[in-house]
Amino acid sequence: MTYRGNASASGAGRDGADQKMESIQSRITSRGQVSIPVRIRRKLGLTPGSTVEWCERGSEVLVRRATKYSSLDVQRAVFSSAPEAKTVEEMDAGIETHLRHRHARP
Repeated sequence: MTYRGNASASGAGRDGADQKMESIQSRITSRGQVSIPVRIRRKLGLTPGSTVEWCERGSEVLVRRATKYSSLDVQRAVFSSAPEAKTVEEMDAGIETHLRHRHARP
């Protein structure tokens, strides 16, 4: 089990090379079960019934708290339909209009 002591729970966007690596060991039972140390459970807010994810990254395995909903689930809940695609020119024009209204002088 790999535990990055200073990393965020997701570890997204980080390569870990500049972070201090802390090693905590757990023993695997004959049934393949592993106990998560109390300090890590508290830090990640893991309680009985919580789910964790096991992610392979090369020769390492990252264990992290699994979220109930993916970012796609959240997007679908917030936006009832997909937004209409815009060209770069349309986005630039929209930004310009917004800035003109926001910073208009009286």
